[in-house]
This record gives sequence, structure tokens and C-alpha cells, in this order.
Amino acid sequence: MRLEDVEGPAVPGYGLGVAQRLGDVTAELVIRDGRAALEWRNAAGRALRCAPGGVRRDHAAELTRLRAAVGHIDRALAAQAARLDRRFSERSAWPYAVWRRDVADHPLLGALARRLLWTVDGVACGWAADGLRTLDGRPVRAGGEAAVALWHPLGRERAEITAWRQWLERHGVTQPFAQAHREVYGPADAERLLAARHVLRRQRFAALATARGWRYSPPPAAEGAFPPATRELPRWGLRAELRFSGVGGDAEDGGPGRCDGPAHIGADWVCFRPLDAPGERADPLPLADVPPLVLSEVLRDVDLFVGAAGIGNDPTWQDGGPDGRFRAYWTSYVSAGLTPCGETRREVLSHLVPRLAVAGRCAVEDRFLRVRGDRHTYGIHIGSGDVLVSPGDRHLCVVPRTRPGTVPGPLPFEGDSMLPVILAKALLLARDTEITDPTIVRRL
Repeated sequence: MRLEDVEGPAVPGYGLGVAQRLGDVTAELVIRDGRAALEWRNAAGRALRCAPGGVRRDHAAELTRLRAAVGHIDRALAAQAARLDRRFSERSAWPYAVWRRDVADHPLLGALARRLLWTVDGVACGWAADGLRTLDGRPVRAGGEAAVALWHPLGRERAEITAWRQWLERHGVTQPFAQAHREVYGPADAERLLAARHVLRRQRFAALATARGWRYSPPPAAEGAFPPATRELPRWGLRAELRFSGVGGDAEDGGPGRCDGPAHIGADWVCFRPLDAPGERADPLPLADVPPLVLSEVLRDVDLFVGAAGIGNDPTWQDGGPDGRFRAYWTSYVSAGLTPCGETRREVLSHLVPRLAVAGRCAVEDRFLRVRGDRHTYGIHIGSGDVLVSPGDRHLCVVPRTRPGTVPGPLPFEGDSMLPVILAKALLLARDTEITDPTIVRRL
């Protein structure tokens, strides 16, 4: 893999790590815990909490520029992390000398590289101290042409995967996306994922699909036209297709006098065809014939689409939406068996829940995080986040505020928006007699 494959011929350094003097203090743009920050020091080198008044008065333009750079860096980090995340299915590699110069030692890309796991000529390693090291701490010695690639859990022994998760925790690493905790999918998961047609919010899906490297053209307003979303995989000569159908007569208003097509679409099935096959002229490949890495990564995308764009994870859809026509789907989804994504979340919760202040009231059981309050006992579904109240399994729509400090300690990876929601619900419901929000109290 070339640096150009990550982003363009040159990724800016944004002035990271370069001290800039403003009057008698210095400012430095840095990346801390995966986020950009602006650090200040006085003439004696002592850290300051913020820009002194003299800087705000005499260097307002420079201060504005530096503060804007923090936002630019955060957006660039997110974009580069997304590009790296999409590269798992390519199995591409850098020569070590290029990787070290253009990735690991790059001011911005290095902040991502040092939070990921790699293989060097097949040897698994992670970044510790000042370089790559194996699980047992040995430095990795590599020649300039050694092949460096992203580590993937597919085909790895469970003991190795667990060991790397523990290694990352010991080193206080929150990965920019799920890697050591990455889900692995097989042919049977395709049937599980799409056993029922999932109802997706079309615009939300379109944005997610584009971000994940898929091509999707919204269907026209005419009935019966539902083009698939596609992802080309030139490394394998394949094209993945996610097929859709209509879910009802709803339409999305695109402005006065026109309609932009359905607001919701149904995800039906996923298939693979040769990349050079036009349209649907070639029969889909049997899933057993698709390279395991490709199948796993594509199905992982589908799982993410259903979780993030589907109506099933939205508690406000409890009434089934317009005319209640999605009630049966919503009810079945919110308590369904866990997909690999949900199973990974359950593992993380099993590790985090004992650290909660209300740990004695919580237990991870199969598909649910059980929470014992004083009013009721609650089951928070680990896949959808929906809450069932016992006895009677009554659905409870509760949308708690997530705030800093909700999660006990660093998360193993970024990108799972449902995890902090589940933890926030557990903290709220474990102390249900202390809830003062009248809307929630009425529902209890």
C-alpha cells in the first residue's frame, strides 16, 4: 500500500509538534488520546491551562487560526481512520521503510498507526515505547523491504486475539476503530443478518454507505425501482451488492412540488458477482466461494448499516411508525439474537460492567444487560439498546444523556455509539428512584 492509498499524495502535518511563540508563551498543536489539542507553556516551560490574556489581546488572529487547526486535525484524523478501516479487505502492504517514513513517523498518521496492530513479514506486533514490539515485548527488526500490513483477527487463534486485547489494555490504548475486537463473519452470518428484511432510513443509509466506500444511487420516485448498493473489490475481482425492496408507500418530501423517493427501504440480501459482469447478467457466487476476508468485511458493513441506519435501534419507533406498519418488525428486532457486532459489544460490557459504580445491580446475561432498580428490574438489549421492564417485558422508551465519565476507564476502541448509550441507561435505571425527569417517571 502506498501513502496515496490512505489519502492523496501528501497528508498535511498541520504544524503538529511544532512549538509556535506568541509573545512570551509558546503554543503547540498535539494529539492526545486520539484528539487534537492546543497546549500552552510559559517562558519557563511550565504548562498553562489556556491561552493567557496577553495572547488573546495581542495575537487574536494567530489564536483563531490555531483553534481552527484543532478542528481541521480532528476531521483529518477521522477521515484517515475511516480510510484505514476500509483497507482490511484489500490485504495490501507497505515496504517497511516507506511505512516507517510516511505513516508511523508522520505527525498525523503516526497518531493512528501507534494505536493499531500490524504484521511485519507475518509477525504480529504493536507499537510500544519507541517502536514495534511483539506480544512478549521483543523489538521487531525489519529490513526496508519487509512487508507491513494491518493485523486482522480472521484465522487467528482465540488465545492470540485475547492476548492482544489484554496487551492494548495494559498499554492504555483505545484503538481508532475495532481491530483487536473486530467481528469476523462467515456464510451462516449472511443468513442470520438478513433472515428478515431490515427497514433502513434511506438518507441515513446513503451517508453511511458512502463513508464505507459503497456506491448507492437513491431510487427514483417511481414505484418498483430499487437499485442495489455496490462495493467494488478490485483486489479480488469482485463486486458486492446489497439488494433492496420497498417497505411501503411512504415518500420523502424533497421540496415543494417534488418527491425524492421513499424515506425507508428494505435490505433483503447481499451477494457477490465478478467485477466485470455488467448488471445482473452473471449469477451470484456461492458465499462459500467468496474469499473469507472479503465476505467478513462486507457482512460487517451490512451489520453496521442495519445497526446505525435501521429503525430497530430507535426507541421512538416503538409505535411502528406511520400507521403502525413497522411495529411487528420493530418488536422482533429489539429483542432478537445478537449478531457478531452485538456479541463483541457483550464481551466489552462483560469487561466494563464490573467497574461501574452500580456493578452490584448489573449482570450481563445472554442478549441483555440486566439492571436491578428499586422500582423494577430492567433488561437492556445489547444489540438494539431497547429496555424491557420486568415483570411483563414492557418496552420502556428512555433516552438518557451520555456525558463524559459515563464509561469507566478507556474503551477498547472508538466508533460504537451504542455502547455508551447502554452504559448510561444502566447507570440511570439502577437508581430509578432518583430519576426526576417527569417524562421518564411517567413511563416507569
